Amino acid sequence: MDDYPLLNVFLTMMYLFLWVMWFFLLFKVITDIFRDHSMGGWAKAGWLVFVIVLPYIGVLVYLIARGRGMSRRDVKQAEDQEAAFRQYVRQAAGSEGGGTGGSSSHVEDLAKLAELKDKGHLDQAEYEKAKSKLLV
Repeated sequence: MDDYPLLNVFLTMMYLFLWVMWFFLLFKVITDIFRDHSMGGWAKAGWLVFVIVLPYIGVLVYLIARGRGMSRRDVKQAEDQEAAFRQYVRQAAGSEGGGTGGSSSHVEDLAKLAELKDKGHLDQAEYEKAKSKLLV
């Protein structure tokens, strides 16, 4: 270790970091290829072959050609997941009808909310909001 200069250690760490980042970017592009519903099967196969056979050029061309759509798909996926989560919480907490009436009592609804909070599906603010809806 004495004959390995500090600059070489720094360069080795930088190369390792860039190598890991490259794989992250490669997997992100491959995931986006399969996530894009506007492309047909042949287009997906073509992009995949291009990215695998010529990885550096393929990924850079993909980012240049389809980078804007890639970010839109990321945003849409996050919004869809958020909407699905909120729908699940509403359904599990039984607050679809505002928490009044229905087949279960307020005590059962509060118990469901507490269980969702304990499992980590609800944060404190969402729990308090849903609880206040039930108690009104």
